Amino acid sequence: MGKKCRTQVVERDLEWEIIEPLLPKKKQTRQPLWSKRQILDGILYQLKNGCNWCDLPKDLPPYSTVFWYYKQWRTQGVIEEIRDILHRRVREQVKKKGQWTTLMIIDSQAVKNTCNASISSKGFCFYKATNERHLALDTLGFPFFSHCTKASVSDDVGLIEMLSNHIDYFKSKPVNIAKITILQDRRISPMKS
Repeated sequence: MGKKCRTQVVERDLEWEIIEPLLPKKKQTRQPLWSKRQILDGILYQLKNGCNWCDLPKDLPPYSTVFWYYKQWRTQGVIEEIRDILHRRVREQVKKKGQWTTLMIIDSQAVKNTCNASISSKGFCFYKATNERHLALDTLGFPFFSHCTKASVSDDVGLIEMLSNHIDYFKSKPVNIAKITILQDRRISPMKS
């Protein structure tokens, strides 16, 4: 094994040491066929490559198993908790406050639908045949919040929904932290009060 491969294996082991305690403990009735690490590898493969679940490589657990765990962990908030903890750690490594930012950048992004997405979830927009993903990023480019809408929902309405869904973040900001400045794409129409 080359030096680069050994380094990657060590890095993946260090990543696993951070993530493993965050995964829910399940009462074992029998020995599982797949480890949680293999399940997480399957989830991360799908998220990184954007493939269909059934197109996972054969060296990973069966897609039905990986998808079942993904749904369970997503419903329980495990995926968001892992994201938030890793985000905090990265921010602290570059000497920024872990949970709080003073500058947030918001924008929307067109996201292609899968062929089997329902018409009611797609929406329709004359200039975009996609859904919209609304993002609030920090200055490192990591997402604080995200929100998906139909393509027929305007950018400003989608961004207002995203910020409204996460209003508790802004309400819970300590007084000693400077105000949060939000920059937005100028394509968005000015918000009227």
